[in-house]
Amino acid sequence: MNRATSASKNPRPRLAHPLLGANMATLASTLYRSGGLPASSLPHAGAALGSALLRAPFTWGEHFWVASQRKRRQQMPAPVFIVGHWRSGTTHLYSLLAQSRGFAYVSPLAAGLPWDFLVLGRLLRPLLHRAMPANRFIDRVEVRPDSPQEDEVGLANMQDLSFFHAIYFPRRFREHFGAGIFFSGCSQARIKRWQRAARLFLEKVALDQPDRRVLIKNPVYTSRVALLKAMWPEAKFIHIYRSPYRVFPSTRHFYRKLLAELALQDYQHVDIDRLVLETYPPLMDRVLEETRDLPEGSFSEISFEAVEERPLEELQRIYRELDWTGFEEDRPAFEAYLEANRSYQKNVYAMAEEDIQKVERYWGKYIRHLGYDTPG
Repeated sequence: MNRATSASKNPRPRLAHPLLGANMATLASTLYRSGGLPASSLPHAGAALGSALLRAPFTWGEHFWVASQRKRRQQMPAPVFIVGHWRSGTTHLYSLLAQSRGFAYVSPLAAGLPWDFLVLGRLLRPLLHRAMPANRFIDRVEVRPDSPQEDEVGLANMQDLSFFHAIYFPRRFREHFGAGIFFSGCSQARIKRWQRAARLFLEKVALDQPDRRVLIKNPVYTSRVALLKAMWPEAKFIHIYRSPYRVFPSTRHFYRKLLAELALQDYQHVDIDRLVLETYPPLMDRVLEETRDLPEGSFSEISFEAVEERPLEELQRIYRELDWTGFEEDRPAFEAYLEANRSYQKNVYAMAEEDIQKVERYWGKYIRHLGYDTPG
């Protein structure tokens, strides 16, 4: 069944919603753009608004402290961005590279409390760590206090432009989704507001883990390589891709789980199959076009299957292509991480013949370009 089940008519997301880390301005703007909430979701909105009010003194205090640090410290090095369509292996590669002592990354506290993690987050660290789930609900990947997270959750709490707002407020799913990924219909003022939030957040990550280069993974950035390159001219990019026959069912599962867990409105109208099938082509077109002429030493491309089969060799190739030193020093950390996660079992999705035909009809161009064969 492509659409959500009838149970979605009465969404009951977890009370500890990600919006608990938003500020008042983001909540007000996002709620205004989202068409109201059903009675069942009012406690979540109330909790988020209450959290924003209680955190406000810490938010402003941290804001002024970060501003003072900007004047005292050198500009942070340009980040490294891992891009790729959802469920293409971005999380695995991110977690693996984050074992290097040379990289800073987004911690769970930073993702959950983007405005306050440098001060309030540290004060509440023991309590917040106990409240963390043991695993990500979409794929059972272990979540630890030092697990690398993507910045999109944090940025969704800092301004009103994020694809997560489509998940939280699916009544206007298409509007939030198009704006949050492709900036569809967005004014230059909204885009610049997103850019300011992204700069601020990454600067705070660099302050939290000084003397390291910030490493970020975010599938949304697959459509923003040119913009990120304009913001950080020395930025480096790693594009990871995976068999479209694996990406489709996994991404479908991803959206079903996210909506069931986090939607504050009815999402029965969201056609998930169509969403996945129609999003992949423009996203891939954008990344292939915008990485084509990146200068040598700033771009590396890798397949998920290659990372699985020969991880150390592929990591060494990334280091070489991006002109990084220190692979041999980082190798023991990579080996330890791979050994610790050797028993992890990925979700396995059977594909009906109908789904295979859909993928080939919509994504055939990319299947051929990436060199994949039909399953079986």
